[in-house]
Amino acid sequence: MRKFSGKAIEFTIEANPESLTEEKLALFLNEGVNRISIGVQSFDNAKLKKLGRLHDRSCAVKAVAKAKKAGFKNIGIDLIFGIWDETVPGWKDDLKAAADLPLTHISCYDLTYEPGTSIRECVKDRSIMPLSEEISADMYDLAISYLAQRGFVQYEISNFSRPGFHCKHNYTYWNNDPYTGLGPSAVSYSDGIRRENVPDISDYIDKVRLGIQPVGSSEKLSPEESARETAAVKIRTMEGIGFDWFREKTGFDLPDLERGALPKLVADGFIERESIGLAAGRVRLTRKGILFCDTVSSAFL
Repeated sequence: MRKFSGKAIEFTIEANPESLTEEKLALFLNEGVNRISIGVQSFDNAKLKKLGRLHDRSCAVKAVAKAKKAGFKNIGIDLIFGIWDETVPGWKDDLKAAADLPLTHISCYDLTYEPGTSIRECVKDRSIMPLSEEISADMYDLAISYLAQRGFVQYEISNFSRPGFHCKHNYTYWNNDPYTGLGPSAVSYSDGIRRENVPDISDYIDKVRLGIQPVGSSEKLSPEESARETAAVKIRTMEGIGFDWFREKTGFDLPDLERGALPKLVADGFIERESIGLAAGRVRLTRKGILFCDTVSSAFL
């Protein structure tokens, strides 16, 4: 088997606990993968069943152990909170189980009821009742405080890592940098144009074989639209938006571009403005703003 000879800074692969084997892990490492993200979602068997997952707690724990034994030094997992009838103590148990494992990264996502999913239909027919926003906010607040106590640094709304293990490729999206998506339905972004590939696998393969770009749709953003999107995604990071960085990145001055939004967001306690010298400065989320990040992001668009 050939050995990867490149110099990838970060090469991540996502895996499900139930399908992660020693053979696959050896293959990943041999091909240069140096970071693995495992879709654990929860360590509560009842919660996993409600979410329709195929693994259980034991399987999830073993998957992390396998990755560690195989030689991975950068191991992350995803967790979901806020499912119907979940309790704050139950969520804390999930956080503790995660923090007790040899992990370098934990992502925590609030459950969303996406259109077209079975749980969305259950909400419609009232067979399940979503948690209140207050309880979900308490769970999120708990994740921030508890993971900090266990040595994880929050560097973005949903992401926590051990020092030095921030997910590098995600900064491509948060900085609104160019990226390439390969495969059906994959999205690419460059030169202010967002492209989405055709979703059908056969159609995608046929177009590639014929030398045709497998793009299904595209959207050209104006410089101002691109700048506003940059502000909307960058504000999600704990470092916030540096005015000098934003001007160099987009060609716009953030205080001028967001003259209507910034003062109100500051007045509402969602963001704080830090002044450095006469021209430079920065805005970042407050603790309240972290809880209402979607409100802040949408204000920039």
